[in-house]
Amino acid sequence: MMSAKIASLSAVFPAYNDGGSIASMIAAADIACRALTDDFEIIVVNDGSSDYTADILNEMQNRYPKLRVIAHARNRGYGGALRSGFAAARKQWVFYTDGDAQYNPLELSLLARMVEDGAQLVNGYKVSRHDSLARIVIGRAYHYLVKFLFRIRIRDVDCDFRLIPREILQRVELKSDSGAICLELVKKIEDAGYVFAETPVNHYSRKYGISQFFVPWRVLRTLKQIATLYWRLVVRKEHLRAGQ
Repeated sequence: MMSAKIASLSAVFPAYNDGGSIASMIAAADIACRALTDDFEIIVVNDGSSDYTADILNEMQNRYPKLRVIAHARNRGYGGALRSGFAAARKQWVFYTDGDAQYNPLELSLLARMVEDGAQLVNGYKVSRHDSLARIVIGRAYHYLVKFLFRIRIRDVDCDFRLIPREILQRVELKSDSGAICLELVKKIEDAGYVFAETPVNHYSRKYGISQFFVPWRVLRTLKQIATLYWRLVVRKEHLRAGQ
C-alpha cells in the first residue's frame, strides 16, 4: 500500500521536563512527516522546563533543519503550550501529540490516510491505556464525566493524537491553560459542525518523567476550568454567540 500524502504539515509537541523523550519524538516525527510531504515543520514548545529539555532541543536543532523551538520563560501549562504551538504553525495541516512518548509519531500515517480518504479532521483513540491503575481509573472517570456534561461525540477526548486543518484551528478561539484545552478544542470544533474521523492508535507507558496532569493541584485547576467551560460552552454557549 502506498503512503498517504498531504499538502503541508506542522507537527506540534508541547514539552515540559521531557528531556528524556523529546529527542526520540523529534526523530520519529521527522521520519513520519517526510513520508507524507516535503513541506513540513516540527514545532516544539518548551514550556519552562527545569530539566535538560532546552539542551536537548538546542542539539536537535543542529541536526533537524525543519525543527522550530518556542521557549516559554515560565511554565504556562499544557493549554498555554499548545496555544503557542498552534499560533506558530504555518502549514495547511496541524498534527499534535505530547512530548512524553506515550504516543508514536510514526502512527501519524494512520491519520493522514483518513484525510486522503476525505476526512475533515482526525482524532485517534487509544487501543488500550498503558498507565498505572490510578491513572486509568481517574482517566476513565474524566472521560465519562466530560462526555456526559459536554455531549462530546468522539470516543476518546483524552487522546492527544490529532490531525486538524490549520484553518479550523484559526476559527476556534482557545483560552484554556490546563489540560482542559483538549475538551475545549473538541467541544468547539464539534459545535462548529465539523465531524472527526477516528482511528485506533497505540498508547505506551511513560518511560521518563512524571505526568503533569495528575499532580493534585493541577487536577484541581483542571476541574475548576472544566466547570468554567461548562458554564461558558454548555450553559451560555458563548462560542456559538460569537459566530464560531
